Amino acid sequence: MDRPIASSADLAGDRNVIVRAEAVRPAVSAASDEIESARRLPPALLDKLHEAGLFRLLLPRSSNGIETDPVTFFHVMETIARADASTAWCLSQAGGCAMAAAYLDLPVAHAIFGNDPRAVLAWGPGPRVKAIECDGGYRVTGVWSFASGGRHATWLGAHCPIYTADGTPRRDASGEQQERTMLVRTEDVVWTDIWNTVGLRGTASDQFELNDFFVRSDHSITRAFEQECRERGPLYRMGSGTCYQMGFAGVACGIARSALDDFVELARGKVARGSRSVLRDNAVVQSNLAQAEVNLRAARGFVLQSMADTWQELCAGATITVAQRINIRMAATHAIHKAREAVDFAYNAAGATAIFENHPLERRFRDIHTVTQQLQGQLKHFETVGAWMMGAEADLTFV
Repeated sequence: MDRPIASSADLAGDRNVIVRAEAVRPAVSAASDEIESARRLPPALLDKLHEAGLFRLLLPRSSNGIETDPVTFFHVMETIARADASTAWCLSQAGGCAMAAAYLDLPVAHAIFGNDPRAVLAWGPGPRVKAIECDGGYRVTGVWSFASGGRHATWLGAHCPIYTADGTPRRDASGEQQERTMLVRTEDVVWTDIWNTVGLRGTASDQFELNDFFVRSDHSITRAFEQECRERGPLYRMGSGTCYQMGFAGVACGIARSALDDFVELARGKVARGSRSVLRDNAVVQSNLAQAEVNLRAARGFVLQSMADTWQELCAGATITVAQRINIRMAATHAIHKAREAVDFAYNAAGATAIFENHPLERRFRDIHTVTQQLQGQLKHFETVGAWMMGAEADLTFV
């Protein structure tokens, strides 16, 4: 018998968790200018985020985490992004990374996460990297970048292809080269500041380096959620990839929500050059605002409904299916781009007012266009969805 679709209560998330984000949002907003100029989350704000437990949303309860559901995770990221996109981006990235605790032996998970209330794991890709097997672990060499939140992290993940001691690629039963993510302390890496970007400046998504660094075997994980997972809760039967999709869609929707709110406030009082009335009285602006609003709400609702329906199945004991992953990938990417369209409307309709650094629409515009350039916002995801729908060959790597 089919389960009923998710109800409005399922879409609302866990209010006990969401109110934590709502309580800290004024502090995030107050720190926004400092975050932008320093390209870091300031220590005082980090204190508040840790006190609220917002870095531990997807961490297993067995490691003193909150282990919330992905619908709640979306709402928290959306709430924080309304105040500052970089802060929300860091929290979303840290949330997905914290799911690594589910793949570690419990004593190691406790040592990294459970015993440190300020533990944060960050990671990023590295195209020229390797891990060579040795007695008790691996010797790791390479350079990794886009490590969002790495500057306030306590641990970093270095994703590597695995090689045997003689330099031969280590392959699995299907012939594919094995890959693992090595967990190292932040003080063990060499940093390079590379993060001078259009938007999301406060994420400090810098580059780090390791050179022939030893990593114990029990400090390495696979990101394939079907393998080596110790936790049995529904969150860990879906994998971090889907949680990233929810989190970053929430970031995009939060940026767009604030942009539309900022525009409405502006339109009530601005008289455009060459006009005799305020923007709010312009019929074209009225129509375009309404369409931006409905498109954002519809896209947001599709994400939440897709995830809530899947979450019911997971809570009943199922493991996420490819069809469910495809649905959430489609919904999340769609939401990111509908959010971008809403911000573009607000920015363009605001005219020259929006080009100045002291106006919030200027930052919203830069931030959302940085979100769409990141992995989660890439339009190629729609190719994957379309190919899968028609039974053609589809690369499911990022689904």
